[in-house]
Amino acid sequence: PDTKIIRLDKNHGFAGGVNTGINWAINHNFEYIALFNNDAVAHKNWLNSLVGIIEKQTSVGIVTGKFLRMDKQHIDSTGECFSTYGMPFPRGRNQIDSGQYDTAEAVFGASGGASLYRASMLKKIGLFDEAFFAYFEDVDISFRAQLAGWKVWYEPKAIAYHHVGGTSGKLGSFSRYHAIKNFMLLYTKNMPGWLYWKYLPNFIYQLSRMKLGAIRDGLFWVFIKAWLKTILLLPGTLLKRREVQRQRSVSTKDINAILHHGKPPKIPTIGENK
Repeated sequence: PDTKIIRLDKNHGFAGGVNTGINWAINHNFEYIALFNNDAVAHKNWLNSLVGIIEKQTSVGIVTGKFLRMDKQHIDSTGECFSTYGMPFPRGRNQIDSGQYDTAEAVFGASGGASLYRASMLKKIGLFDEAFFAYFEDVDISFRAQLAGWKVWYEPKAIAYHHVGGTSGKLGSFSRYHAIKNFMLLYTKNMPGWLYWKYLPNFIYQLSRMKLGAIRDGLFWVFIKAWLKTILLLPGTLLKRREVQRQRSVSTKDINAILHHGKPPKIPTIGENK
């Protein structure tokens, strides 16, 4: 009886959809906001475990947990990483869970599919970027949190199970289009200071790989469409970058220390053929 359902007039994407709920929660003075995918199932202690961390550690703005596949053996995510090639990736994906990620610790980012966010942090850094629509928007908000001095924490006792691709697997070129577009937006908005220029060759290399992958799969038109959309969004993205960097309270050295140095592991990009 306490459930509030908000019906939208159209598909606003993951970012726009959750922002509607987040705004409602903030306007009703909730302290924490949990996001949970429609293709996931939570362990009974999932939410309590997340809340337990965020209530104890005031510097933590986002808490994520152990996201397993439905077979309860393989890992989907134990926090998100961001490589110096500009490509984010889920830590531990496809590995068999044998306890190797059973230590609570700080991570770069959190999966928007099953994580908890501090409302006061969202008020300061802003909500999910609706230009992303879907994919990598959770890494974007984690990056912004890190730049503004908030910590992202991983709690292995917070377990949820994910039917990987339960939604995106049905969407075809849609997923590839947004992944390519958002890869470019993510780096342009967030990579700070001299790190932007230092890792720009790596970023261009990774973008070239994405282009070749699109050509291989007969989806070069999707790459071009994503490229053109990114150019159209560039003026607004640069304005957002200025605001994101204006709020930065940590050094570029600190950010460099939490990046994944080296190429991202060979996990298929969202929308790629496996």
